Amino acid sequence: MKRIFWHILLFTLLLTLVYPVQVFAAGDGNMDGGGSEMGQGTAQNFWSPGNDGVRITVVNAETGEAAAPSVDFSNKSFSKPIFHFEKHSKLDYRAGAALNPIQGNYLYHIPAATIPYIMTSNTHPANIQAIRQYFCSEFAAKMISDATGLEYETLIGGDYKLVIEPICYFTYQGNFCAMTATEAAMYNQLSGGALVSMLPNVIQKNLPLAIFLEKDDLGFPAWTGPTNERVTDEQIIAALGIGIVSYKDLPAPEIEAPDVVYRVDTDVITSITLNSKRRLTPSSPGKVTFYIKDRTYRVTNIVMPSYSSQVVWVKWHTPSTPQDIRIRVSVSSGNTSETEFIARIESLDENPPPDPQATDTNPRFTMPSLPRDSQKTSASWSVWYAYWVSDFCDEGHDHGDWEYDANYYYASLDGDMELWPDDIVPTASGKNMKSGYGVKENANARLSSNAPSSHYTTAQTAVSYFSEFKYQTYWRLLSRRQNGLNSTFQFKENPYSTYNRNVHFSPVWYPDHSDYTVYTRIIDAWTPAGMLSVNVNDSVDINGSLFDDWVRPYSFTYMREAWDR
Repeated sequence: MKRIFWHILLFTLLLTLVYPVQVFAAGDGNMDGGGSEMGQGTAQNFWSPGNDGVRITVVNAETGEAAAPSVDFSNKSFSKPIFHFEKHSKLDYRAGAALNPIQGNYLYHIPAATIPYIMTSNTHPANIQAIRQYFCSEFAAKMISDATGLEYETLIGGDYKLVIEPICYFTYQGNFCAMTATEAAMYNQLSGGALVSMLPNVIQKNLPLAIFLEKDDLGFPAWTGPTNERVTDEQIIAALGIGIVSYKDLPAPEIEAPDVVYRVDTDVITSITLNSKRRLTPSSPGKVTFYIKDRTYRVTNIVMPSYSSQVVWVKWHTPSTPQDIRIRVSVSSGNTSETEFIARIESLDENPPPDPQATDTNPRFTMPSLPRDSQKTSASWSVWYAYWVSDFCDEGHDHGDWEYDANYYYASLDGDMELWPDDIVPTASGKNMKSGYGVKENANARLSSNAPSSHYTTAQTAVSYFSEFKYQTYWRLLSRRQNGLNSTFQFKENPYSTYNRNVHFSPVWYPDHSDYTVYTRIIDAWTPAGMLSVNVNDSVDINGSLFDDWVRPYSFTYMREAWDR
């Protein structure tokens, strides 16, 4: 059957015509996506959700000419022979390249960091924001640099763009195939519609609508048609199945680089240092006003000796959405070098890891070292106060004067964390578990201070990073379960958990007889002298994988959480 299929394919390719094709841009994120359920399939014709990838071509940003051969990436490790076409980009096909079928010898790369789902299905919905974020990242640029042989700095210098095309790996007439959306549409035309007759939704919805342009680029139009309906071969060839990442002419920030970075929806402290050559007294005090968004914060009754300084601060709550805020400061007495600065409000809850899969592999994985992020675990500051010392003369007049002293304050932060196998891992023993199952975390932060509560905030944020991603690329923002001087944090509910467990799933490929270490930064304990933070980590021992616990295979999601079996 394979030989007959391939001979028919070779014959029909003699009829190849030139078709227009569309491209897609990113870097500034010029891509969108759609699609939905898989639709029909048979034992000889089917697609399994998650069997997808991308073809990336580096092209000249002005001419669209390829700067290096196209390279394919997929999370999967395929052991069976793959029927595919000689690697061409959508631009090549637009220029007249023909479909050239090849059996076997399919070359592709498995990235160190898992690519988000590219094609949408009922069980594995794709997230275009995650796709855009992945391929616009520094990690992806370096990955592509390594795969193509182009220098990293050259790649991102502004002269090149990445053309990204979704790839589907599917079975057709019993043969395992790899095709981009454009190749599938061209072959379907050449086969008289035979391919779509077997896999209609996969070929004319899930694959082409996985990625498309939001705006015109490289001579290809943005897609403005439906995103959840079947499309035609002509529409696919002209305008679908393509995205573009651009490293040139990115939108300039509305305001300059930030002077301080805060998290969204967080209590923070903004401080300046007030200097004064003359003394400030209770009868002639200083005043500082902070203008933050649409609110005004006034700090009054500031006193200090002449030629002295005083830290002055305001405690406020950041907005719930990321943005840059211009903070202005005015003083009525004295001076400060910090009269205007930029605060960046960021969200850390935008890059959670993708769902690990049973077929994930990473044969080139090496154990990374723990990060060496700076941490500040203590701070001190002081506040001047004035008191009157009387000096009465013989006539009864008080010739006294103001004298000054200071209250000295401190704050310190320490923390720890515990990492354990999830409670429903069936074969866990203490800290020992098999890879593929979930782990749970409990991180603790303890703040101590002799200052009033208006002088500090307790630790409010904890972020965990994972060794399978080299402690970068992806992270989890933890949920604060206990507030106050003693704060506790845990994983949020995992959206891929059948039972809504507060876990992170370890990758099934993780090396045997090794420590699986999670690294967590506890931050956002603010003081007038800056933010306190502490870094903690803990491990579980990996011995074996969850496949060792099963006599016969079930679905991967069932196996890793089948606590009631």
